[in-house]
Amino acid sequence: MLDGWYPKVRIGRWRVRVPVLLTLGIQADGQRVVLDLRVAGQETTQAWQEVIEKLVERHVGVPLLAIIDGNPGLHAALRAQWPQLPIQRCTAHKLRNLLSRAPAHLREEVAEDYRRMIYGKNREVVESARRGFLKKWRLRCAVVAASMEEAGEELFTFLSFPPLQWKGLRTTNALERINEEFRRRTKTQASLPNEEAVVLLLFGLLRSGQVILRRLTGWKEMPTASPFSQKQAA
Repeated sequence: MLDGWYPKVRIGRWRVRVPVLLTLGIQADGQRVVLDLRVAGQETTQAWQEVIEKLVERHVGVPLLAIIDGNPGLHAALRAQWPQLPIQRCTAHKLRNLLSRAPAHLREEVAEDYRRMIYGKNREVVESARRGFLKKWRLRCAVVAASMEEAGEELFTFLSFPPLQWKGLRTTNALERINEEFRRRTKTQASLPNEEAVVLLLFGLLRSGQVILRRLTGWKEMPTASPFSQKQAA
């Protein structure tokens, strides 16, 4: 699970937002752990490539799935290292994208249709709702349908995993919760004194247990996680 986050930091006389690149992993026992945390100049393909190269150097292993927000630089970096890696686009980020393109009077309806699709009880329900969503919104608001189609199959990669795991695999919400706690602790500050302070504070919150990372729901089914694990083993 990879995402960039932009806290405000003082650099010289200026207060600017800098990207913090955060990588979260899920162990075989379902426990979430922070694998990498660093400040970057920009959230680019090169910046994410450096993150991935370090993970490879540390022998973290080939992941079964990457969950991302849709950042093109991150997507390109993952594909360059692991061409066959299954990627799940965050469904929460995609909903925000759809709503930003929809007229105000249609947003509630778009959100309702989208959630009915994403939270279907099984693959058949999800796929049926997906076809209905695209058919309806191509007619009512073409830009919403186009944004939906942009994500392609990567918005539905979670369907290849056990249903009990879908809740934890559809979004990057686990990373969002870490970022929210960080913002809560720094809300009285206009900005942090420097880039190093960002990493130290976030690491301190995690190391001290003030931010607790929960296990993935459905982790007991990890040995039979998905058909992707069988392909990689082969």
